[in-house]
Amino acid sequence: MALKFGTDVSTAETDYGTVLLDERAGTYWELNPTGTLVVRTLMEGGDEADAVAAVTAAFDVDPDRARQDVDALVRELRASGLAA
Repeated sequence: MALKFGTDVSTAETDYGTVLLDERAGTYWELNPTGTLVVRTLMEGGDEADAVAAVTAAFDVDPDRARQDVDALVRELRASGLAA
């Protein structure tokens, strides 16, 4: 399922990943390059399987581990109210 950040979430990609600012709470989240790849894939309309494929293609990681990590990141972003 594609990912969309709320209107009060600002994002900025850096050399080290992506920074998310939750303007409601005034808190920052920092995503590493793997998290950035997952979020970018989902925001461009891909689903979790596409994100897993992108991670396994870019990094030396087992597909099962990549699936767990993608699921955990998406679950946390949604639970925090940053993404829908």
